[in-house]
Amino acid sequence: MSPHFGWSNQKAQQIQHSPELASRLHQSWRTRPATQTGFTEFHMGIYGALSSAVTGLRAQAHALENISGNIANSQTTGYKRIETDFLDLIPDAPISRQVPGAVLAQSRGTNDVQGDIKTVSNETFIALNSNGFFVVEPKIGQSDGNAVFAGTNFYTRRGDFEIDKDGLLVNGAGYYLKGLPIDTLTGNISGSVPEVIKLSNNFLPAQATTRVNYQANLPQLPKNTGYNATIYNSELMEANDYVTGSTTASKTGGALTAGADADTVLTAGESLTVTVNGTAVKFDFYDSDLGPYTGTNVGIDIENTTPTTVADALAAMEAGLRSAGGPAASTATVGIVGGNLQITLGSDYHASFSVAGDAGTLAALGMTAGASSAPTRPNVDTIPADLDAEFKANSVAGGAITVYAENGAPANVQLRWAKVDSKAAGGADTWNLYYMSNSAATGASPMWTRVDQDYTFRGDGSLLPPGVPTATITGLTVNGVNLGDVELKHDTNGVSQFADVNGTVNVSTLNQNGYGAGEFVSVAINDSGRVVATYSNGERIDMAQVVTAEFNAINKLKRLDGGVFASTSESGEAILDLSGSGVIGGALEASNTDISDEFTKLIVTQQAYAAGTRIVSAADDMLQEALNMIR
Repeated sequence: MSPHFGWSNQKAQQIQHSPELASRLHQSWRTRPATQTGFTEFHMGIYGALSSAVTGLRAQAHALENISGNIANSQTTGYKRIETDFLDLIPDAPISRQVPGAVLAQSRGTNDVQGDIKTVSNETFIALNSNGFFVVEPKIGQSDGNAVFAGTNFYTRRGDFEIDKDGLLVNGAGYYLKGLPIDTLTGNISGSVPEVIKLSNNFLPAQATTRVNYQANLPQLPKNTGYNATIYNSELMEANDYVTGSTTASKTGGALTAGADADTVLTAGESLTVTVNGTAVKFDFYDSDLGPYTGTNVGIDIENTTPTTVADALAAMEAGLRSAGGPAASTATVGIVGGNLQITLGSDYHASFSVAGDAGTLAALGMTAGASSAPTRPNVDTIPADLDAEFKANSVAGGAITVYAENGAPANVQLRWAKVDSKAAGGADTWNLYYMSNSAATGASPMWTRVDQDYTFRGDGSLLPPGVPTATITGLTVNGVNLGDVELKHDTNGVSQFADVNGTVNVSTLNQNGYGAGEFVSVAINDSGRVVATYSNGERIDMAQVVTAEFNAINKLKRLDGGVFASTSESGEAILDLSGSGVIGGALEASNTDISDEFTKLIVTQQAYAAGTRIVSAADDMLQEALNMIR
């Protein structure tokens, strides 16, 4: 007979070498009366206690193993500690005879418990402020100098990624970061299946400028160097200063002869009224042979001792209109053009005027009462070099930006805004935008060129509908560098005209999409999960998007070497996130192990294990006593 359970070897040998004792023990078990069940239960209880004690020792040993591993990995980046759960195993028995039973130890993950996130100086180190994982893959070999991968996804929180010799991002455990490539021209993610991120240190080719984003507020009253509050329209760029042969608002009458007697056309006692921007100038026609003029208006003598010609009368009207018609009429003209009477506002391209008077006078002049024709303000498409100083005095700076040709040649575009019309002058608040096309121009050669777009504003400071969300600079050429057509993008309400006490242009957005060639300098991963390469030309280009994965049952992942996990049927498939949500650049997640907590659990485990050994010792003693009873 061999030793049983917790029996000592000595007792087992006594039974084995004493056939009489063995026979008596066997006979006592077979012939025991039904009323002696307590004796059997006594022995079975001891055996149950031994079995429970052994499972308890085994469970505490498993807990100790977990505690040991947690403490050992307390400094491992991204490590997730393992907790121990205890499951009681209850044998089937009547309610009055139930016992606690044995115990089973199980491991429980803490993947949903985040470790402390600390800032680091390495720009390719990343951490996750979410329940996600980085998608990684191990290298399985090398072929022709290139790394070979199997295409299997693993998941980790260890984010200490650095660039290896092949331009791949690998962490301290040897796993390579996966993501999605980004189109460097559009900045959009291309593809949907994560792949190992590979960086290139090649030169960044030049990209021609095709769009300039420009938003600004133009002052309602530009205070350029030519502005003088006491001078009418001094804040405006007057077209007549740059363009010759233009016309303004006018009112034209019937056929006239300059040398004819005035009284053959005009009648004494009648009048003609010209209203300029609300200022009315009334001309009373009188005959000085009948007496001097005694009225309060502008008297025009149509007959005296020396006959007055039509030209004399019109000259007197011009002088009166200029002196009494206000600032808008300061350059007004009244004369005969091609046999017709013509009244204009001279060099003023902004105000409007109307004519009224006695029916006989209007008929004799071939005119009808009413408003003048609309002002025809010409566009000043170019500014010659010899008018550069005057142009700058009539405009305000609008910023400057460097743009790039297809071969990467840079060109500095200087912008200036000129207000060419205003509501106060009788027109509408209108601006033109100019850029310096040739800084080396001389004489009559163009130095500044107009963008072919009028910016006209309403009284509330917004552009007249439909607005100007975008304009095109056709054939943009700056100092001989040809850039082709460039879009000037303002977006909705990007250009406004609100009052500004400084009278200057306030530029809020001015950037463009081109750049010159550049040499690779460094790489970083930002808080959006974008892998960004920096080049010597100052450009930062998004190269790839880090992909993260989440799971419905995050603690059911299978742990593997190197702080990585594999998906299981219990965890469910990975749910990929392409947005980079939760990624923190320049940071690392520490182990979520708490040393003080582990030490506390270690003390409890040690005490529980010691108590379990006492149960084994006690059961052994009790079995020895039972053997002694039947000896």
